[in-house]
Amino acid sequence: MPIPGRPVHPRALAIGGLLAMASAVGVGRFVYTPILPPMSAALGMSKSAAGFVASANFLGYLVGALLVATPFVPGSRRTWLLVALATSALTTGAMGLVSTMPAFVLLRFVGGVASAFGLVFASALVLDRLAAARRSELSAVHFAGVGVGIATSAVVVSALAAWGFSWRALWLASGGVSLAALAIVAALVPDLVEPPRTTAPKPSRSRGLAPLVVAYGLFGFGYVITATFLVSIVRGAPNVRTLEPVVWVVVGMTAVPSVAVWTWAARRLGDARAFALACVLEAVGVIASVVWIAPAGILLAASLLGGTFMGLTALGLIQGRQQSHGDPRRTLAMMTAAFGAGQIIGPACAGLLYDVTGSFVGSSLAAGVALVAAALLVAGRRPAHAA
Repeated sequence: MPIPGRPVHPRALAIGGLLAMASAVGVGRFVYTPILPPMSAALGMSKSAAGFVASANFLGYLVGALLVATPFVPGSRRTWLLVALATSALTTGAMGLVSTMPAFVLLRFVGGVASAFGLVFASALVLDRLAAARRSELSAVHFAGVGVGIATSAVVVSALAAWGFSWRALWLASGGVSLAALAIVAALVPDLVEPPRTTAPKPSRSRGLAPLVVAYGLFGFGYVITATFLVSIVRGAPNVRTLEPVVWVVVGMTAVPSVAVWTWAARRLGDARAFALACVLEAVGVIASVVWIAPAGILLAASLLGGTFMGLTALGLIQGRQQSHGDPRRTLAMMTAAFGAGQIIGPACAGLLYDVTGSFVGSSLAAGVALVAAALLVAGRRPAHAA
């Protein structure tokens, strides 16, 4: 049954979703990684302080995901999406205007809330309309936005840093990139008019959802330490330091096609096996980032991180949506909250362990174990639907 609202071409809608994900997640959530080394050097930030700022962003992401699932955010999905994208852009740019830890923590927290709103509302809005148009294969374009945002922001940050701009300019430029994306999203993504409901839908349960949610949380912990500190690891190792300008670009470029690759793999292997395989490959990359400190090892780590983490995100959210009945927002928010909880723990613990041991090895090995555990959970999951 067609979804009411202004007609839109599915490809245009998918591109709008791509830009929304690029702005809210690719830039809003991940640009901290390439900016962190020059910012830390200029301000004398310890690794634990850097991890705390990252965790503040992920705490905001968790809070945002929980808020989305409540009745306190009624109304137009599109309005909430545009507000989230604007907030993400403004808080990103404002990081270049402040200098104190409380200000950094507050801005990254609010930016994390905005990222969660952006991901959940963009995914619920875009995926619903693509499904109604029988063009669900275009969901890969939507989720590719994260890789596009990472790669674009990495190129911008690397170029400006090479030209001698300060860390403040890097934040301001990243906020500007996000604002430009917002304008295009507003033109490409129309509102979705919800049909009135006479009765509230009865909540449904799926026996396969709980293991998926737990695995999604383990995945959040498993990827985030490398995603936060990879550029710092490279800067701190003399034999691979020359890779600093390109390593985050590699993550973004490999993330762009990853959703299409992993959705193809899911059609061949099944959703559970594809998710499990991606978790194991990501674990290899996470461990390689700390035990194989050579150009080949770092590039392998960057490629496996970029080539899996958005594929895992998409596979998880698509499976969650398939187990939803009616508006998928609550299920998507539940999974995003589990993911956010894993993200909060990872950077803070890794930063503290680094300050004690001088190494990311212990925390990264723990992350690898978490990813393998996620693979085992999902591989053994029974995808039973609600009864």
